[in-house]
Amino acid sequence: MNYKIERTLQKNKKTFIFATIIWLLITIFFVMPISRAWNVTIMENGKISVDAFSSSVADYFSAPLDNIVQLGSYWSAFISLLWKVTLGILLVLIIGLIKTAPKNEYTDIEHGSSDWCERGEQYKVLNRKKGIILGEKNYLPVDKRGNVNVLVVGRFRFW
Repeated sequence: MNYKIERTLQKNKKTFIFATIIWLLITIFFVMPISRAWNVTIMENGKISVDAFSSSVADYFSAPLDNIVQLGSYWSAFISLLWKVTLGILLVLIIGLIKTAPKNEYTDIEHGSSDWCERGEQYKVLNRKKGIILGEKNYLPVDKRGNVNVLVVGRFRFW
């Protein structure tokens, strides 16, 4: 189970950076103007008016730096909307991570290679320099005792 988490995190490092940047942009350019307009509309009327909200939100979309400066005046509305947006983004990110998780511990390992070996284990059976070529730097020695039969799977073409 641990290999799934490790490989998923390793495989999705760029996704985490991208999701953080998207979250930051959504926060600055959408959450702040909407929460500020919501707060101002409630402060003026006590009720939400669609016309007042839409006219004020249009003004706040065009002034992101002013929204950051005035954050203290609409903090509670901002936090209320921000945690909902953050929860939605995290939900999408978790679903994406689950979809990209490896199905087993041999996922993304080339079949027929010696990538499954660690620290030269394959050279207990194979040779680095001479013999029947099996792969790059992997040879089956012909002077070995025991079975040296080779099964070749694939095509062989004559040009």
